[in-house]
Amino acid sequence: MNEPRDVLEDFAVYRVGGAVRDARLGWPVTDEDWVVVGATPEALTARGFIPVGRDFPVFLHPVTHEEYALARTERKQGHGYTGFVVHASPEVTLEEDLARRDLTINAMAEDAEGHLVDPFQGAQDLEARVLRHVSEAFVEDPLRVLRTARFWARYRDLGFVIADDTKRLMRRLCGSGEIGHLVAERVWQETVKALAEPRPIAYFRALRECGALAVWMPELDDDHVLACGEASMAVLPANEEPAMWRWARLLEALTDDARDALCERLRVPNAWRDLARQVARTRTLQQTAEGRALAANDMMAWFDAIDAWRRRERVEPLRRYLALTAPALAEFVAEAWQKAIEIEPRTLLDEGYRGKALGEALGQRRLEAIEDAVRMYDL
Repeated sequence: MNEPRDVLEDFAVYRVGGAVRDARLGWPVTDEDWVVVGATPEALTARGFIPVGRDFPVFLHPVTHEEYALARTERKQGHGYTGFVVHASPEVTLEEDLARRDLTINAMAEDAEGHLVDPFQGAQDLEARVLRHVSEAFVEDPLRVLRTARFWARYRDLGFVIADDTKRLMRRLCGSGEIGHLVAERVWQETVKALAEPRPIAYFRALRECGALAVWMPELDDDHVLACGEASMAVLPANEEPAMWRWARLLEALTDDARDALCERLRVPNAWRDLARQVARTRTLQQTAEGRALAANDMMAWFDAIDAWRRRERVEPLRRYLALTAPALAEFVAEAWQKAIEIEPRTLLDEGYRGKALGEALGQRRLEAIEDAVRMYDL
């Protein structure tokens, strides 16, 4: 352990949470969090720690910039994951701090010598590959439903399951309506994290089983939709952001109205919404090519739909996406695009075209260039 004894040598400092869990699991440890027992905010600031927590006392170490939190307890008061009264004082014990956590595997700590403090048998659950709640207080925080689903998305390939009693509490929490008190931004934040995990479909399946998907993502609350999404998310273009593309591929079979409604409800960022639309349009192009001979108008409509003329950088990632399942179509896209962009507005301006006539002539010339490409490929 890297405890800064020179700064906090007069207090009990413990490494907690994910670092303890993942080190024992053999999973990469990316962040280290610490709990300080027996201290006050004034004691930490006097040693150069920087306060960063608005709702509870969390500080950044003056040298390592790792997070140090004072041991605290929480009492439910109000709805949602913010509806808690936090009590932090030198009298709060480590065990009381660990008791407020969501899962037993997240409620372990290590002292300065690396000795495990494990009052809720988290190590035993790690060994058994079980995600289990610490206490019945699990139902007080709706965010724990999403976090549990996300941890399953991370560890499912290691053989982890969600304990039956924990599933019961997840269903109970959703059935009470408490899940609806989460803010959209927080739901989306957890969803983005889940999309970056090794098995993101597990997140959505866990939320479907407990009823949370019906509340926040009813458009995905269907076994067939999730099965198609799982297959689609497994095939992504190289050199692209996996989480964003997984979201787009999960949504690609939805109708425009359903996809837009889902993104609006979750306050999805514009870049993610735009990619989802582009992938859906590309899927339609592929289906058209599979159903009949592709015409130049089809290709032109696709370029228009993805706003390719103004956002040329969009074409290549979508072409690579097509190459995964429709290589001949991807070749055609590349050839059609190359011929189309050779038609420059400047040429038509030199020919005397202006205003509306310029736009019409540009579109017609590009369409003719794409027709040349069509003749080269038998799709």
